[in-house]
Amino acid sequence: MLIRIRLLVILVFLSNIIYAQTDPSDSLSVSDTLPENEPAIPDHIDSVFMKSFRFSQNIDSLLKLWYVKVNEDVYDTLFDAIPDSLLTEVPDCVIIDRLNAIPSVIDMSYNNRVKAFINLYTVKRRKQVATMLGVSECYFPVFEEILDQYDMPYELKYLPVIESALNPRARSRAGAMGMWQFMYTTGKLYKLEINSFVDERLDPVMASHAAAKYLKDLYGIYNDWTLALAAYNCGPGNVNRAIRRSGGKTNYWVLYPYLPRETRGYVPAFIAATYAMTYYKEYGIKPVLIEQDLTDTVMVNQELHLQQVADVLGLPLKAIQDLNPQYRRDIIPAKTNKYSLMLPFEYTTKFIDLQDSIYNYKDSVFFARKEASIPQNYKSSQYVPPPPSPDMVKLKYKVKPGDNVGFIAEWYDIRLSDLRYWNNIRRNFIKAGQKLIIYKHKNVASKYKNIDSMSFEAKQKMIGKDVTVKKEEKNIPEDAEFVYYTVRRGDNFWSIAKRFDGVSNIDIMRLNNINDEGSLKPGQRLKIKPKS
Repeated sequence: MLIRIRLLVILVFLSNIIYAQTDPSDSLSVSDTLPENEPAIPDHIDSVFMKSFRFSQNIDSLLKLWYVKVNEDVYDTLFDAIPDSLLTEVPDCVIIDRLNAIPSVIDMSYNNRVKAFINLYTVKRRKQVATMLGVSECYFPVFEEILDQYDMPYELKYLPVIESALNPRARSRAGAMGMWQFMYTTGKLYKLEINSFVDERLDPVMASHAAAKYLKDLYGIYNDWTLALAAYNCGPGNVNRAIRRSGGKTNYWVLYPYLPRETRGYVPAFIAATYAMTYYKEYGIKPVLIEQDLTDTVMVNQELHLQQVADVLGLPLKAIQDLNPQYRRDIIPAKTNKYSLMLPFEYTTKFIDLQDSIYNYKDSVFFARKEASIPQNYKSSQYVPPPPSPDMVKLKYKVKPGDNVGFIAEWYDIRLSDLRYWNNIRRNFIKAGQKLIIYKHKNVASKYKNIDSMSFEAKQKMIGKDVTVKKEEKNIPEDAEFVYYTVRRGDNFWSIAKRFDGVSNIDIMRLNNINDEGSLKPGQRLKIKPKS
C-alpha cells in the first residue's frame, strides 16, 4: 500500500490515543486552578522543562536527520523577530476561548502552569515549534489514521511532541526509545520486537500501535484522559500512589502535588503543545517546509545490509537509515521472518528489479561471520563429549523402566555430574530405552561391562544394597483406593511424578502431607493418586 508521507524520516505511522467521555464537572476554570495563595511559576521553568522533557536534545537530534538536514538552509531566513504583538501578553480570556474551541475529549484546563508552557512554545521556542510543524505534516496524518483504528482521540497525536519532539531516534537517559518513548519492559509487554538487530520502539508504525494499546489500557483503568496521560509518563503505580495520598481524589489538578516532579509538568505541557500546534499562526510562527517524497514499502525475505541497498540503488545510507531507524545495526535479519524496508517511491520498483544484485552485493563482506558447525563427535542430535583421558573406555547403558540417574551413577561408581555432562541430562530426566555413555578407566572397565544386561536386584546387590522393602518399613498404611510407590535410592519427587501420568511433584507432596522436598528416604512408601 502506497504511503504518502511528507518530509523527514518517513518511518511514520504513529498512534496512541483513546476514546473517552470527559466529565464536565471535572473541567477547571482559571479561578478554580489559580487560588490566591498559589505560588507563582518560577522564571526558570524553561530550564526545568528542558531538563524534564529533553526538548532541546531531541530537537537537536531531529535536525541531524537526513530529510531535515538537507533542507537546513531554510533556517537562515525563516525566523524573523518576535512580532510586537507578542511583546504584550495575550489575555487569559483569549487563550481560554481558543482552548474551548479545540474539539477535544481530553480536558483542556487552563491555569498558570499551562500558561507558562504556552509561553515557552509560542515565544521562547518558536524555532523548534516551526521545525516540528514541518515534521508533523509527515507524521500527523499517519497518527490520525492509526488513532482512528483504535477509536481514540485524535488530539493525542500531539503526545510525541512532548515525548520526543517528533524525533523517531529520541532516547532518554533512562533508556526510553523512539517517538513514543517506550521503556524496554513496556515495549516487550506490548509485543514490540527488541533484539540485537531490531528495535521496533524506533519504528513509528509499530510503536504507534503499541502506544495506542497502552494508552487505551490506561484509560480503561482511570476512565480519565489526564490521569491516563500522567500514567503514561510516570507509570500507573505512581498515579495510584498519588490517589491514595490525596485521600482517593481522581482529579489530576488535585493530585498535582502528589505526583512526581516531571509528571506535574506533563499534562500542562501536553495542553500547551496542543494549543501551540493549533494556533501557531496567531503567533506568527511559520512551519519549516521540507522537500517532500513519496515513499513505499518493500518486503525483505533475506538477510540484508542497508549499505548494500545504498550502494546498488545509489541512495545515501543516511537517508535509508532515517527511513528505517528500527534496524539498529543497519542489518535486516530476515532469515526466518519477513521485514519491511521503506524507500522513496521511485526506488521501490528499482529495488524489486535489482533485488538479486542487491542481496549478492558484497554479501561475504557484510556477513563475514563464523557459521555454526557440527562437532566432529556429534552423532544423531546429541553431542557426545570426548573421553576424559586416553586411558578411559566408553561403555554403553540402555535405560530400563524404574532406573534413575542416582542408581546408574552408583552402579558405575561415577559422579552424578559426570553422568549428566556426558549425556546432556537436564533436571535428572531420563527415559526408558535411552542410551547413555559412561567412561571408566581401562583397568576396571571389564568389571562394569555387563551391568547393562543385569537385573535391577543384581545391580543393587553388586553395590551392597538390597532394595527389598519389608512390610514393617512402610511408613503409611495402605489404602486399596490409592496407587502407592516405594522410594528408591536416588529418587526425588520430580522423578517419581514422571512415572505417573497426570501427577506432579506438588500433588505427591500434598497427598502425603510432606513440606520438605529433601525428606525422601529409600524404602519410604508414598501415596501417589486415587485408583481410576
